[in-house]
Amino acid sequence: MLSIRNLDLTASNESGTRHILKGIDLDVPDGSFTVLTGPNGGGKTTLAKAIMGIMPADSGSILWDGRDITALGVTERARMGISYAFQQPPRFKGIRVRDLLVLASGKEDLSTADCCRYLNKVGLCAGDYIDREVDSSLSGGEVKRIEIATVLARDSRLMIFDEPEAGIDLWSFSRLTATFGEIRKNSGATVIVISHQERIISLADTIAVVADGRITMCGPRDELFPAVLAGAAPGCRFISGANEGGDCE
Repeated sequence: MLSIRNLDLTASNESGTRHILKGIDLDVPDGSFTVLTGPNGGGKTTLAKAIMGIMPADSGSILWDGRDITALGVTERARMGISYAFQQPPRFKGIRVRDLLVLASGKEDLSTADCCRYLNKVGLCAGDYIDREVDSSLSGGEVKRIEIATVLARDSRLMIFDEPEAGIDLWSFSRLTATFGEIRKNSGATVIVISHQERIISLADTIAVVADGRITMCGPRDELFPAVLAGAAPGCRFISGANEGGDCE
């Protein structure tokens, strides 16, 4: 289980210091599918990065499998089976898609068939991508899907996806939604997804609305989904297909 207690986090830039997370409490049971949603700027991505160790918390605690990981870095958390897919993935000139999948899996003997299977799961034609470099020749949506494939290849016990639908065309989004459905049903992994998409939110076991640095609503999908779609989360406009309309404002 992932257990977060009274998590606070501030961040500073040229404009000053901002209090982003304000006493977050959240339990994510093993094998569950949790969707974080809510207005832009509410703290969803910061919370996800705090779980991964990318942004260290100022106070509070994060426990994974009963172990306090609050003070651990990204590498240590990754070794414990935690993975993170960025909203805007990095590019790697000179590194092929195949190379990334092999590195992510930790298996030097990862077969071409396995690489193709992971790419197909995110809606990419494997033959067109497996030997391409992960550089500026790829679109943002293509890089996003490749990164999601690397998370699947790693076979992590806790998978965190930050707006996986961003920049993805409608057909690929449908395939990606099906992949999340398969993960939820068959993998046994614990999954956290940041999303404003109705079709992804509908897969959730638990929905947590994050606004103004706090979890303002949290509960089972069947209880919260109708309320969330009806506008109980202020500032949100949810969308039903990839790249249709906007998101939370």
